Amino acid sequence: MNRFQQGFTLIELMIVVAIIGILAAVAIPSYQDYTARAQVSEGLSLTSQFKTTLAEYYADNGNYDSVAISDLGGTTSGKYVASIVFGATQTGGTVSVVATFKTSGVAAAIAGSDFAIETEDGGRSWQCGDTVTTDPTNPVATKLMPGACK
Repeated sequence: MNRFQQGFTLIELMIVVAIIGILAAVAIPSYQDYTARAQVSEGLSLTSQFKTTLAEYYADNGNYDSVAISDLGGTTSGKYVASIVFGATQTGGTVSVVATFKTSGVAAAIAGSDFAIETEDGGRSWQCGDTVTTDPTNPVATKLMPGACK
């Protein structure tokens, strides 16, 4: 009488476990980067809300010397963003808006880091990420920036 094999052998199961381990080793870092990039997009969204208001302010006053973030209205914090403030340079037609990410509850790659947008021409054009000339003290890594900011 012939016996047929039923189930998997130990070596076949070990091969499957090894393949799953390799896939997990590749997928987990990619997923963490994807999560961090999604969280950075909140910083872009919250800082960008001030673009129009700042352009109008410049058109009315001719400079950004005395504007405060509280004068503009809008949301200055979010689920991942701890605060929105003006950067160090705020003179003439130049102003930067900086979002600082929370230190907990966010991806480790962006915890406590800063995302900035900036205009040097009174709000006609805006730069973000690596193109900002007045870099924040702890900028978000380039690989985590939104596509428009690289």
